[in-house]
Amino acid sequence: MVKDCGRHNENPWKRFLSRLCGCLVMFIIIALFIVLVVYLTLRPQKPRFYVQDAVIQQWNVTRDDTLTSSLRFTIISRNPNDRIGVYYDRISGYANYLDQQITAYSPITPFYQGHNDINVISPVLYGSSVPLAPFVADHLRAEQQNGILTVNMRIGAKIRWKVGTWTSGQYLLNVNCFAVLGFSSCCNGSPLPLQAGTRCEVDV
Repeated sequence: MVKDCGRHNENPWKRFLSRLCGCLVMFIIIALFIVLVVYLTLRPQKPRFYVQDAVIQQWNVTRDDTLTSSLRFTIISRNPNDRIGVYYDRISGYANYLDQQITAYSPITPFYQGHNDINVISPVLYGSSVPLAPFVADHLRAEQQNGILTVNMRIGAKIRWKVGTWTSGQYLLNVNCFAVLGFSSCCNGSPLPLQAGTRCEVDV
């Protein structure tokens, strides 16, 4: 009696593809499991930024609604991770007021931030005859009369994570810092650290 198992005519190519798909699925499951274990072990956290102080060094809003300014910020950056370092490859900042950029981009020296390290960055943001929307110019004049300027400093950076000898690809980091500056300190270099230590919003 001849037994027919029903597999004599099965296409070898289909068997190969079936096994290949099974191997790929198993590989993906193992890779995801490894990623999950690494994540739970390292528990990566975003870098933290704080405003230490801010100073108006130069300020002039003209009648034709242009702004020339120089603002100095002192920002504290902290890496809260115990096992992960951070490379800041490209980093720059600018000042923003009522959703309008009021200074040019100012480059910041790249740096590496080790485990639980704290770094201080002190960019000076310049703007020369920056055209303003009329309502923005009016608000800036009103704030100057009140003696206090509320402004956002925004930082953009390309960062890489470092775990042991492994370094990741680049990620885009965005930081939004709210600061209060006093016009009483304008142009004399004396900081007026109102709301010092204000934590910035960080997005990676």
